[in-house]
Amino acid sequence: MKGKVWLWLVLVAVVVIGAAGIFIWTGQKGEPAAEEAQGPSFNPDLFVYLGPGDAETLDPSKAYDTASAEIIFQYYDNLIAYKEGSLDEFVPMLATEVPSVENGLLAADGMTYTFPIRKGVKFHNGAELTPEDVEYSFERNILADPAGGPMWMLIEPLFGVSTIEDLACQIAGVDSFDQVDEAALVETGKRVMAAIEVDGDNVVFHLNQPYPPFLSILAHNSSWSAILNKEWMIANGAWDGRAETWVQWHNLPTEEQVLFDKAMGTGPYKQVEWDRSNSRHTMEAHADYWRGPAAIKTVIVNNGVTEFNTRKLMLQRGEVDAIYVPVENSPQLEGMEGVTVLRNLPLLSNVCAIFNQEINAVDNEFVGSGQLDGNGIPPDFFSDINIRKAFCYAFDYEAFISEVVLGEASVPYGVIPKGLSDYFDPNGPRYHYDPEKAAEYFKKAFDGEVWEKGFKVTLVWNIPNTTRKTACEILEHGIEALNPKFQVEVQGMEWATMLPRRREGRLPMVFIGWLADFADPHNFVYPYLHSKGDFMAFTGELGRNFAAAEFDELVNAGINETDPAKRVAIYTALQKKSIELAPHLMLYDACDRRAHRDWVKGFVFDPIRPAQYDFYALSKSLD
Repeated sequence: MKGKVWLWLVLVAVVVIGAAGIFIWTGQKGEPAAEEAQGPSFNPDLFVYLGPGDAETLDPSKAYDTASAEIIFQYYDNLIAYKEGSLDEFVPMLATEVPSVENGLLAADGMTYTFPIRKGVKFHNGAELTPEDVEYSFERNILADPAGGPMWMLIEPLFGVSTIEDLACQIAGVDSFDQVDEAALVETGKRVMAAIEVDGDNVVFHLNQPYPPFLSILAHNSSWSAILNKEWMIANGAWDGRAETWVQWHNLPTEEQVLFDKAMGTGPYKQVEWDRSNSRHTMEAHADYWRGPAAIKTVIVNNGVTEFNTRKLMLQRGEVDAIYVPVENSPQLEGMEGVTVLRNLPLLSNVCAIFNQEINAVDNEFVGSGQLDGNGIPPDFFSDINIRKAFCYAFDYEAFISEVVLGEASVPYGVIPKGLSDYFDPNGPRYHYDPEKAAEYFKKAFDGEVWEKGFKVTLVWNIPNTTRKTACEILEHGIEALNPKFQVEVQGMEWATMLPRRREGRLPMVFIGWLADFADPHNFVYPYLHSKGDFMAFTGELGRNFAAAEFDELVNAGINETDPAKRVAIYTALQKKSIELAPHLMLYDACDRRAHRDWVKGFVFDPIRPAQYDFYALSKSLD
């Protein structure tokens, strides 16, 4: 789902499936389990997956990380789904047809999409799906539009702006959402409700402009387009469906949203429990699922153990069905009896370190003194292009790829990954490890003061992502080797602790990954380069102003262009510019891997699915 930001979170407890059944392990990481299972425990009705990190939220309007999207994927359906093995062909899901010009459900100008809604579909509470549920789902999510969330992908094609606040400001003729009057707020609600309408058994979307990837944005994998139960939502305190009231539910704090820790969908699994203290989700098959109930009756997604050796031992013993495997650990599973290991899977994803150009330095331990005096860095440290370029040349890409991720990655071309190279010239320049160039740019930075005075900075990586820890250490070595006055410290932090610091702008660099929301270069250039993009939100006002001046016009031109050849030219220019101006340190274009017991059947890899496993597609058999 992508496009989501990877949140590899700290893990604290694990459900162990042993010969005696299910019990909870609550020891510290690395400690032995309280009880030992005697050999593999095969249960065809139960699937246990030990994942990399827990969800931030279960609200589709807010979730923009793979850990959250992985759970949402199991609980909800979308209007359409990707055809298996394709990233540009679709099949019906809650809609009975995929709109096209040929079937008359897509207008010739590309701006009106009509979806006939399937009858007889049951929500988890027994209510039957209606077109009004579909209409409400999109309107509610768009009007909620939490900051830093995924709703730009629907707001942009429907209204030609990036946020619902932008639309309100446009209607009011003001520059700030705080200045929008009551009449303009009501008109904003009416505009949203006019853009998505019920017409008999159909739901109709009226776009602001032709938008090539619109169907991809609606397809299953996309949590922001999940279909909710209107009556249940309102009864539980969500938006009441009126244009006059939406602002009361707009941009709420994460834990105040109705769907923060609850789910009510039509998907193949329904929520039993989210045990947040132990980072464990329990779900059971939806007996009235419209495609038929899932083969596996109970699923536990447990994010409770940080120590890989413990996860490996549990998989080897057959106590769990699948585990998350960091790339550096995957060779340890090769040849393990009863276990399937899949490597070098072609993920449409990349990993970067975002330069925060305007660090919140108030009482901030990560910037030391907060000055350019050898004991810290100033808040605008990364606003100097020479600093950004020096960092990019100080990272040993080839050593990292060959020795850390074991060749399961490639040196990035820029913000658009290798998997979309049809959209740009792959012969353009790329960064490489060059200590001489790094030193050259450090000497230019801040009119020579950086080289003369030195600096001290802390790089933070999120536990248990040891791959990112090593990336920080390689960068640390590359920088400190240039000048004895350069000091780089590497610090691990639990995600729950790190996340608010990131949002507050306190981290000098944010190490993060991006999994495609949809297979189009716009899904990378927008979050990485546009001033309203998700990653640019971490760079402070200086970073956003820089993006607005340098990238916004080209990014907008790319998505508004329908001529394929002209789109390629635009994205080639953006790719080149992303190298020249170095808004981020692009670390690598990623591959993926899976490890599960041989008894797991039906697994098909999807390069942009946020869920490691589609549990509905799976079954278990000893055959």
